[in-house]
Amino acid sequence: MSRYTITTALPYANGPLHIGHLAGVYIPADVYARFLRRNKHDVLLIGGSDEHGIPITIRAKKEGITPQGVVDRYHELMKQTFIELGISYDNYSRTTAPIHIKTAQDFFLKLYHDGKFIEKETEQYFDEKAKEFLADRYIVGICPKCGNNDAYGDQCEKCGTTLSPDELINPHSMLSGEKPILKKTKHWYLSLNEYQDFISDWILKGHKRDWKPNVYGQVKSWLEEGLKPRAMTRDLDWGVPVPLKDEKGKVLYVWFDAPIGYISSTKEWAEREGKDWKPYWQDSSTKLVHFIAKDNIVFHCIIFPAMLKAHGDYILPDNVPANEFLNLENEKISTSRNWAVWAHEYLHDFPGKQDSLRYTLLANAPESKDNNFTWKDFQTKNNSELVGIFGNFINRVSVLINKYYEGIIPEVSENFHSHELDSLSKISAEISLYLSKYEFRNGLSSLMNLARLGNKFLQEQEPWKKIKEDPEKVKETLYVSAQIAAYLGELSEPFLPFTSKKIMEGLNLTYNYWKELEANKILLPSGSKINLIPLLFDKIDDKEIDYQIEKLENSKKQNENINNNCEAPKESINFNEFEKIDLRIGTILEAKKVEKADKLLQFKVDTGVDIRTIVSGIAESFSPEELVGKQVTVLLNLAPRKIRGIESQGMLLLTQRKDGKFSFITPDDDKIDNGSTVK
Repeated sequence: MSRYTITTALPYANGPLHIGHLAGVYIPADVYARFLRRNKHDVLLIGGSDEHGIPITIRAKKEGITPQGVVDRYHELMKQTFIELGISYDNYSRTTAPIHIKTAQDFFLKLYHDGKFIEKETEQYFDEKAKEFLADRYIVGICPKCGNNDAYGDQCEKCGTTLSPDELINPHSMLSGEKPILKKTKHWYLSLNEYQDFISDWILKGHKRDWKPNVYGQVKSWLEEGLKPRAMTRDLDWGVPVPLKDEKGKVLYVWFDAPIGYISSTKEWAEREGKDWKPYWQDSSTKLVHFIAKDNIVFHCIIFPAMLKAHGDYILPDNVPANEFLNLENEKISTSRNWAVWAHEYLHDFPGKQDSLRYTLLANAPESKDNNFTWKDFQTKNNSELVGIFGNFINRVSVLINKYYEGIIPEVSENFHSHELDSLSKISAEISLYLSKYEFRNGLSSLMNLARLGNKFLQEQEPWKKIKEDPEKVKETLYVSAQIAAYLGELSEPFLPFTSKKIMEGLNLTYNYWKELEANKILLPSGSKINLIPLLFDKIDDKEIDYQIEKLENSKKQNENINNNCEAPKESINFNEFEKIDLRIGTILEAKKVEKADKLLQFKVDTGVDIRTIVSGIAESFSPEELVGKQVTVLLNLAPRKIRGIESQGMLLLTQRKDGKFSFITPDDDKIDNGSTVK
């Protein structure tokens, strides 16, 4: 017997779970944990909600509530969703729990006192009005690559370019709308470069053959670029406080804090169960497995292992079987566009059909490349495969045995043998091999092959026709069919736990050690009593599917009417603040391109008050010649700012169309005098 610690990526508690989360992380992890338990291993499946980080605070500001209010709501929703889907966590915790905060702080202090951090002072953006240092996501400006007005300080979501805040043109704070300043601040950096050789030896040499190519390739790419020191603290008011004297306002970096959540969740479980948590994290014989999606590979294969190595007391992961992404109806799942199938809504719309979803997501698991979910495919898999093949076989067997033998497994000769019985051990071993290699889709396929074999066998033998002419043959046929049904009940448990339970209860069976299945154990000897098993699955009609497709189409229509580049509403201002804004009508006198800047145009504008220079990133939408003489709206009292060495003395008001091009906000009467106030 081996010991396994299995972790699942901590979902951000800023929204509900969708099918992409389930297919990529949580259902595969549950299948693996259930399979290991059936092999009598000591298994601990650990999870929890990630309740710190910028996504939480952004959601809180949008809703006008506290971050705690956000995480309390979504933690409970996600926890209940996992329970209803049969995700068999031994413990599901949260990173706002006191035990987590203490564990994370103790971990930090160990590294701090061991001299593993570099204390460094750097300049970071600061919002003077909000009196806060700004995380990169709270800084918005013009993308220097594509001209998108709403690029974030870490990435432009329009062109996908990775950015730093100092690359943005006209950066401003999402908190106040003000231009941030650079201000000195102190942070603690983990020198990842010192662990480059260790990670290279451990993964690139040690796990070349047994880790998935997508994981191995991404780690290799990071190492080839060269690892650099990374700050493990942030200037925020939401997170695990840095446990050092006089360091108020500093918290642990969310990717330092979150993976320690696996350890604190284990401690929480151990305290509740009266167990010792240490063997699950500090015993070299324990196998640690992280289930994550591909966007978390760097954190689980480089940063967290470097932290564990620096600490010195912890084991390293035995495997990180990261999956790719699941698309929805051939488009990327997008929570902001509501292009998603939300797990809690599915459970409401399809009560009692947890296994139908589990089955479809496992059959379409994005194990080696991005895969796709469609509602029509879901309907087909339920109706044709689960109802027509799996459920149909179980139902026919139980009906026939109850009809002909009053639910008693018929007697067969002592030396009776059938090659169908040989398939039971073969398929059991086949599924075992697939699951041990994290090939859950193949394992599910083998399970369905057994159901197909059973249906084919029944159809060929036709016991309903032979019951009078050859009753001994019918006994043999239904004896074999009963064994296949029993094995389907046993082998389906990791994949379809709710269905498996119904079968096992109907056959009056308890679960066996998986190795006994591989040894061809007869589960229903002659004389065993079984019950009449009701239909395991029912068909999903077109109306139910059309409703789900219509929901998505409505989301698409709403998105078409929404400017997806639209910035979230800023905080409310009072009328006195609004009155400070000085908007005037002006006329463009001159326009030219800024040298070595593809996106920028330089203007001379007659504002009625004066003639001033203004720089704007709109060169991809207009040629300079077409703008001379055009009346425009000018923000007159914006503080001057140098852009490419040119002092820009105001801002032109424009809006961005759906095609990405800009349009001026202009008066509808071209006889408005320059300098006229916009009110």
